[in-house]
Amino acid sequence: MKLESFWQATAPQFHGAAQGSLPSRADVVVIGGGFTGVSAALSLARHGLDVVLLEGGEVMSQASARNGGHCNTGVAQNFASLVASQGIEKATRFYRAYDDAVSYVEQLVRDEQIDCDFRLCGKLKLASKASHFAGLRDACELMRRTVDPDIALLDKEEIRREVDSDAFHGGLLQKRGGQMHMGKFGVGLAESAARSGAKIFPCHAVTGLTRLEGYRHRVQTARGDILADRVLMATGCSNVGPFRWFQRRIVPVGSFIVVTEPLGDAAIRKVLPQDRTYVTSLNLGNYFRTTADRRLVFGGRARFAVSNPTSDSRSGEILQATLASLFPALAQARIDYCWGGMVDMSADRLPHAGEHDGVFYSMGYSGHGTQMSVWMGAVMADLIAEKSNRNPWQRDAWPALPGYHGKPWFLPLAGLYYKAKDRFS
Repeated sequence: MKLESFWQATAPQFHGAAQGSLPSRADVVVIGGGFTGVSAALSLARHGLDVVLLEGGEVMSQASARNGGHCNTGVAQNFASLVASQGIEKATRFYRAYDDAVSYVEQLVRDEQIDCDFRLCGKLKLASKASHFAGLRDACELMRRTVDPDIALLDKEEIRREVDSDAFHGGLLQKRGGQMHMGKFGVGLAESAARSGAKIFPCHAVTGLTRLEGYRHRVQTARGDILADRVLMATGCSNVGPFRWFQRRIVPVGSFIVVTEPLGDAAIRKVLPQDRTYVTSLNLGNYFRTTADRRLVFGGRARFAVSNPTSDSRSGEILQATLASLFPALAQARIDYCWGGMVDMSADRLPHAGEHDGVFYSMGYSGHGTQMSVWMGAVMADLIAEKSNRNPWQRDAWPALPGYHGKPWFLPLAGLYYKAKDRFS
């Protein structure tokens, strides 16, 4: 079992890195080389702006290439709960933003001819307990009336035609869910940005950020400084670097994934005959999907912990055991890849995007970032270029988490809380 991301291990090499030294100035400096940053750089370059992207490591080396590979419609939380907390107007706008985001990814793949195994296959949320099915039924009725007339509720008998497991009591099918190879897509997107004129500098960690006036900043790196007329923060967890304001608002939470050996078409057809993307209804649940070479990608928050080699390995063992319990037919499947990644979780489990102290930002995707981060890169580029303002995530205030200063000391307690909720719900 390799402790590395399947997406990164099987992606092409990025050849579009800028050559030479860092320029002295730019119209826009983008901090972060994941989906948000690279998508923004692509759009900014197409707007005719001189854009420099700074990434502390390699392009697409963090959450954008260390996730479960889903590209789905729908918000992170139950839609009915979102309506209760935000009201029907906001909840509807948020839901439709995710639908727009999936469509944008689909369009980018087509227009840029990115070879990344993209396909729309539907997302199925599985009721892990009989009591959870009632909640899915209520959500289905509400969503069908308001945001998604094509949504479908499947009972326990119908779910067995979707998933060969005794573990589930029904499901909720959203038909525009999709998937793709995250590494291939990310590298393809970065190559497109470079071809369009964006200057992408890997291994240029930002060490200082000083506001000069208005939106203008001096951006410092160990390899030189650059003056920027605008700055976009696209760093996900933001837990490394001089970003204290963001660090008090984003909690890095580990999510862990294993990938099996190639299983073959017959095994896949037996276990997952409709071959969709899947997520279970538990708070500490799982998500899974297949790959083009017929592997199973199986993930979840196996442990409430940060990602590191020891934590990833222990979580991989838990995930392997869970996979075997849900799908006994795959109990002997070899695990070829195991890795973890940090989810940029916000307190309300919704993205946040806007401007603070002259710095533009978009982050806090809370485990539903693949599609939204790509779309928000384009949205923030339009905002910065003063073309349009389509940002659905601008809020009047984004309060810091009380008692939190960037180190998630409370993760073990959160894990115990969610385990208890799963046990007694």
